[in-house]
Amino acid sequence: MKEPSVLDFIKSRLNPWQKEKIHIPAAAIGASEPNILIPENASQGESQSASSSGRELNPASNGDLFKLFPWRTLIALFLALVAQKMLEPPSPSIPMALGLYVISLVFLVWANFRQEFVLPGRESVPEAVDPQTFRTRSLTFSIFLALLAFLLFSNNLFTALNVTIWLLAILMFLHGLWLGGSWKTVLMKGFSFLRQENWNLKISRQALLLIAIILIILFFRFYNLSGVPGEPFSDHAEKLLDVFDITQGQTHIFFPRNTGREFIQFYLTALIAGWLGTGLSFLSLKIGTALIGLFTLPFIYLLGKEIGGKRVAVFALFLAGTSYWLNTISRIGLRFPLYPAFTAPALYFLIRGLRRQTRNDFILSGLFLGLGLNGYSPYRIVPFVLVLAAGLFLLHKQSSGKRKQTLILFAILVLASIFLFLPLGRYALENPQMFSYRALTRLTGEEQAFTAPVWKIFLDNSFNAMLLFNYNDGEIWVHSIPHRPALDVISAVLFLFGFIFLLVRYFQKRDWLDLFLLLSIPMLLLPSTLSLAFPNENPSLNRTGGAAVIVFIIAAMALDAIYTSLIRQKRRIWQISALVLVGGMLTISANQSYDLVFHQFSDEFMNGAWNTSDIGNVIHAFVEEGNNPDNAFVVPYPYWVDTRLVGIQAGYPTKDYALWSKDLSQTLAVSGNKLFIFKEEDQETMDILKKLYPSGMLGHFNASLPGKNFWIFTVSENLPPAS
Repeated sequence: MKEPSVLDFIKSRLNPWQKEKIHIPAAAIGASEPNILIPENASQGESQSASSSGRELNPASNGDLFKLFPWRTLIALFLALVAQKMLEPPSPSIPMALGLYVISLVFLVWANFRQEFVLPGRESVPEAVDPQTFRTRSLTFSIFLALLAFLLFSNNLFTALNVTIWLLAILMFLHGLWLGGSWKTVLMKGFSFLRQENWNLKISRQALLLIAIILIILFFRFYNLSGVPGEPFSDHAEKLLDVFDITQGQTHIFFPRNTGREFIQFYLTALIAGWLGTGLSFLSLKIGTALIGLFTLPFIYLLGKEIGGKRVAVFALFLAGTSYWLNTISRIGLRFPLYPAFTAPALYFLIRGLRRQTRNDFILSGLFLGLGLNGYSPYRIVPFVLVLAAGLFLLHKQSSGKRKQTLILFAILVLASIFLFLPLGRYALENPQMFSYRALTRLTGEEQAFTAPVWKIFLDNSFNAMLLFNYNDGEIWVHSIPHRPALDVISAVLFLFGFIFLLVRYFQKRDWLDLFLLLSIPMLLLPSTLSLAFPNENPSLNRTGGAAVIVFIIAAMALDAIYTSLIRQKRRIWQISALVLVGGMLTISANQSYDLVFHQFSDEFMNGAWNTSDIGNVIHAFVEEGNNPDNAFVVPYPYWVDTRLVGIQAGYPTKDYALWSKDLSQTLAVSGNKLFIFKEEDQETMDILKKLYPSGMLGHFNASLPGKNFWIFTVSENLPPAS
């Protein structure tokens, strides 16, 4: 029989249709190599390899050190980092970067075949058998209350009555289907703990590490929040007007202003504005979205732990928490972070539920699914992502004997999501066109005609969206640095490594979860790639934010594989080297993200935004001198400031200070001192004001950024106007 070649071995490992795989005997790998001690978080394949010998590691001889040292992995990592660095703006070198990436992947494939670079496996978990019982009265009553609440959610308004009945319906639903101890038992245990005179708390090294990471993340999320980004733009004016409506008793379910928005952000901002005393301000919006972005991270940690273990969870938490991508969309003060914020828990509880077959996890996934649908329109793709997860599970052998139970549990998930989506669902049924208007203008030619065949636009969009991570994050300056990778150099390399070897591992092991992680990314990018009528809006960091949840977990898995490759031999020098390498990579990642967020993005944003704060401060000073705030006017000019924002910045969030140049003569009837502000290039307004008020005083405001100067024209009531 002909002995198989190396090429035959590679083909057998990568070919999904070849059932008989070629295996290298242990002697062929190197009988002289010592057995390898696998750390706690190593993959199952490695653990089996290590435990099969039944003995402790032997110290390596000097001749074996080179064999054991993961030089292939480190060469691959070095070449990939150089390649990714070449893709950084302002002058990316694409051919050279691609060439280095190819060479890097050759070394990484080699390292993988030698079991040097292996993605972390998953621990086996106990699987429950659902009793398929429920509390009939509670469940029946919950359905009755839900129908009643649905009928009461009319006129697009929340009321004390319909909200109370809605919340009671949710509580009765949980009581009817939740398994295990009651909420009363949990609360009693909590009170019992709090009543103890002495608390015995043990803090491990891992807990201290987590505390340090949390402090770093809090710094990234809240440092200089008032200054980065520094100025609001028109969308913020729309949001604050919606929040003002709430304070005036207009408690909408769906806010129709500016093509329509879901309700979560507005009520959260109203709460923050009142409790923190920040009022109807840009800062109130930013505090709210920063908190929403922070809410995402514990679930990224938990999902990482479920998929790859504790170390993957820690790595994912750090990479996501310090990332330029998630920090930017969380600081902007718009609804963008709501997409990843509810995607993370919905995916975590579903994946946990599918692996353990636990009903409560399916219920929680459904609750977060329904809640997320009330937050941000791109989240509407998440129900399809959850269906994909359940479908892949059912199609793979891991679901053998559990398919019927899984379908029942998934039906419970759907029912839970309906309970949470109830108010907005009523509005959507009554106003389908308004509810879907924003999405339809991007998906169809309703607002703008297609520039090419739809299939071609979609393929181009899909290709461009996949370049988001390593090459180009789009051209939208208000929430990104245009035309640079969405990931820092370290995270970009790790994500690419992890993505490729998840694909390889799926062909080897046929684990449904590996395939889901791969397919969920293009699915979660669809809110961006389906911008068919406006392809220039794709890719964008806001409509792709849900994918970041999976992206950083995959990157963390690759980092764990690199770390494991260094500590496989029980030698202190290697363990120290592993810590230094991983710590250095995370430090470089955080340092670049800091520069991207607080320097590059901040500068890019301020160059594009108008300095409404400067104008607001001038008006505020005018009022502080005892003048009437209604005697200040801002003359609109094409592509200049949103005059509603001037009122917000001046401390009058409901006042629009616009007065068109053609209407300036109306101010002659206004008594008291007057203030006029107009754009530097607006010669027409200057001529009119000088004619109306020849004794007026003209001043020039020199802004800190070029191109942002404006004129200040003041009129004293003691000086007569033109006759």
